[in-house]
Parts: sequence; C-alpha cells; structure tokens
Amino acid sequence: MSQALLPSVVDVPETDLPADPEQSTIKPKIIGSGVAVPENSYSQQEILERFQITDERVRSVFLSGSIERRHLVLPPDGPDGTPRIEVQGELLAKHRTHGVRMAAEAVRTCLERVGADLSDVGYLCCVTSTGFLTPGFSAFLIKELGLRHHTGRLDVVGMGCNAGLNGLTAVSGWATAHPGKLAVMVCAEVCSAAYVFDGTMRSSVVNSLFGDGAAAVAVSAPGGDGTHGAEGAAGPEVLKFASCIIPDAVDAMRYDWDEEHGRFSFFLDRDIPYVVGAHAETVVNRLLDRTGLRRSDIAHWVVHSGGKKVIDSVRVNLGLSRYDVRHTTGVLRDYGNLSSGSFIFSYQRLVDEGLVATGDHGVLMTMGPGSTIETALVRF
Repeated sequence: MSQALLPSVVDVPETDLPADPEQSTIKPKIIGSGVAVPENSYSQQEILERFQITDERVRSVFLSGSIERRHLVLPPDGPDGTPRIEVQGELLAKHRTHGVRMAAEAVRTCLERVGADLSDVGYLCCVTSTGFLTPGFSAFLIKELGLRHHTGRLDVVGMGCNAGLNGLTAVSGWATAHPGKLAVMVCAEVCSAAYVFDGTMRSSVVNSLFGDGAAAVAVSAPGGDGTHGAEGAAGPEVLKFASCIIPDAVDAMRYDWDEEHGRFSFFLDRDIPYVVGAHAETVVNRLLDRTGLRRSDIAHWVVHSGGKKVIDSVRVNLGLSRYDVRHTTGVLRDYGNLSSGSFIFSYQRLVDEGLVATGDHGVLMTMGPGSTIETALVRF
C-alpha cells in the first residue's frame, strides 16, 4: 500500500446524542467498567521459548520492547514439545468457550463496580472479531449469566479493533431512549483463536502483538423510573461520536481464509500506522467541531493500544505527549493489543488513577479494519 492512498477518505457524519430533540438535555453516562483475562500470561521471551523460535528476524519482532507480557490461551504441547497446531474447529471452540467465560467475568466485575445486579441489565451488546458463532455471544452470555429472557441484544462481529466504539454508540443510543435503564457492552476477543503459526513474518507480526481479554462498560442515562439511572453516578457523559473510513485501505487490515493452512488468518499492512496517523487529526477535528473545544482543551486521551508504531503515529499527528497516552502504552506493555476492548482497559486505568476532575473532557479513539478511526467525546 502506498502513501497515495492517504488523501482518499470518507467522513461519516458525526453523531450527537441523543437524536431525539425532545430529550436533547439527556446524555448517557459510562457509569462503570470491568475487565477479564485468561489465567495464564507469558512474557515475549517465554513465548519464543515455548514455540522454539530461533529465527532472529521473528525474535526481533517479539522482543521490540513495547510488549512485556500477554495473557493467552495456548494449546497443549505436542509430541515435539511445542504447542500443537489447532485445527479451525478447535479454534472456533476456543473462541466460544473462553470468549463467553471472559465476557461473563468482565460483565460481573463491571456490575459489581456500579452496584448493579444482573437483573438490572436491559440491553446487552457483544463485540468480537476473533471468531464466528450463531446465535452470537449475546445469546450464550444471556444464558451463562442468567439475564432476563427479554433483554435486548446486539452482536457486533468482524469490525475489528475499532468496534468497541461502534458498540458504545449502540448502547448509548439505547440508554438515551430508555432513561434510568442499564445497558452493557462487552468486548470479548480470544486473539489466540486467530493465530497461524507458520514461521512467516506476516504471521509472526500478528502473533507477537495480540493478547486475549474481555472488557465491559455499563451505560445509563438520567431520568425514568429505573433504579440505575445516571443521576449522581460517577463517570463521564457521552457527548458525541465521529467516524472516518479510508476505503482505499480496506485491505490493509483483514481477517480472511487462508487456503494453505485451512483456517482464518489476520493480516496487517506495514504502512497501516502511517495511514491511521495521517487521518487522526481529520476525525478529531470533526469530533470537536461546533463544541467550542480545541485539542488543547482535552484533558484525557484514551487511545486504542494498536501497537507502538500506531500509537506513535497518532501521538505525533495529534501533538500529544507520552504522558497523554501513558495508559495506552501501559496496556500494550502489560497485555498486548486486545483488539476491540483495548481502550476500555486504558479507560479503567484512567479512572482508577483518580486524577480525573469534574468537567474534564476526554477523547476515546479506536482504529481498525476499513481502515477506520472511531472517536467519542466525553465529559467527566
């Protein structure tokens, strides 16, 4: 992919919440979050040793320094002492089994943090890109958690690392239309169910980057007769969304069928950090348009942990400091790229840090296939 792709972009109209003019003063709030990861974590060196990787080019990718540990569900060792190769059916089973388990844990943790019960959930949105199943994570999760059978549900499948904010758009809209009721979004990504181990640089870049994890957020709007409205609840109001898609880079990040290996395989173009970075300013400017805010007024930046080069490119193009993206780089260091749920891990670290002040504005940003940049403006 060449830099000639950079000017071609489609700006999706920004979305102010809520859409209903009669409820123009109602703003949904993110009132809590929760995360979950597999039990086992590995340093990059341990993964290299486990798979007996000696190729110095591959080793240099793993040991670049931006990632220290990742939580993964690795297969058991085969006769040669290295993890055995899983067939596609096993990978899909892993996606379902561990995805549902992590999603359930993240949702429970999230609800505990906001003092809500499972019976309070009125709407559930599940986001994933590391496998496919029908009737979707939401149906299996409703059964697993024992949620009410009339819980509204939505599954966002295959959109990639940006999809967490697409899901947040949906739950924010539902919460706005149902004041006082509780909506939950959970991103469940079993990235180890999307790995191909063939020793190529293409696969090695992917295998060195992604980790397994799930993250959930609870969203509610003030008003109504619900018991978990947002009045007095801690957490930011969701003010606005803005999107940007670069159609000419639609193949730059993709998850497609690999005939040679008989399974799905993820591909990352080496130029994607620069494509994303080149369009970051455009979408942020659209997000802040008509708000009276400038980039310098944004106190908190929660950016997807897409990889060191992606983070650096976004940071440089937006004029951000290393401190601005400290939680983004911290999550990358400790967990790797967690796909759609990465930004929630960073968001939770920001909140738990205790430095957010009332009235502070923040920007949430995710990037993924399409190529796509999603953003949200929030006010604490």
